[in-house]
Amino acid sequence: MADNRLAREAENREGTKRKQQWTPPQTLPEPEPQDGWVFRWIRTSIMGQADPSNTSAKFREGWEPVKAEDQPKLMMQADPNSKFSGNIEIGGLLLCKAPAELMKQRDEYYTRQAQAQLQSVDNNFMRLNDERMPLFSDKKTTVSFGKGK
Repeated sequence: MADNRLAREAENREGTKRKQQWTPPQTLPEPEPQDGWVFRWIRTSIMGQADPSNTSAKFREGWEPVKAEDQPKLMMQADPNSKFSGNIEIGGLLLCKAPAELMKQRDEYYTRQAQAQLQSVDNNFMRLNDERMPLFSDKKTTVSFGKGK
């Protein structure tokens, strides 16, 4: 009995621990969260060509570039030749932030837009409905069990 106890104590977690599986690295690092802010990577160029219209639209939408001092951990991976000096740009994507409340309002706006479009499509479709040959009919199925003797 004592031998069994010693053998068990000699075991350690390292010997029984499952080896960690390899996973591909993330292309873009995750910024450190900040209360009240939402982060997003904004496209500044595509296939080596600058995309100022996209960047300008996102800035007008409320996104602002993140300063390198705010996320020092990410500066190690930033593009040293970026035209957005003092900010974090990786592979044609610029790290930006916006107030969480503003982005919540933006999401609600686009949700209302999508619902209005769906409602319009449904109304247009149902306009073609005729009582003599309905587009939809309520179909009900029932399950009954046999009656024993």
